[in-house]
Amino acid sequence: MQFTLQLPMLGFESVTHMELKKIDDIFMRLETMDGGPSFTLINPYALREYSFDIPTSLQAAMQIDESTNLLIFNIVILSSSIEDSTINFVAPLIFNTDNQKMAQVIIDNRSDFAIAEPIRNYLKGQSNE
Repeated sequence: MQFTLQLPMLGFESVTHMELKKIDDIFMRLETMDGGPSFTLINPYALREYSFDIPTSLQAAMQIDESTNLLIFNIVILSSSIEDSTINFVAPLIFNTDNQKMAQVIIDNRSDFAIAEPIRNYLKGQSNE
């Protein structure tokens, strides 16, 4: 599904359109439409309790209300092993599937989210130490 960015993504201000592709029930791939950068995304709800407020101005720009169908994903920085890969819980991507608009939100008022949490912390059977 193709999406139009409502606000620039951090570090990728020239990107305006992206395509979201399903890998499996947990992972997605986000690609620019012009062959530029691509990102591996993860469904945070498959891993942990995760909630945040979408700023009112962004809700208006994306035409979000209580009946809007949204997808929320986080960027994964892949490492040579999945256990060493990290998840950015501080800058989720929000996708409005009703109108194909997307944006990135920066969550700056939460101490329980990190910018680079190791995925090993969420793998079953792994130690969280």
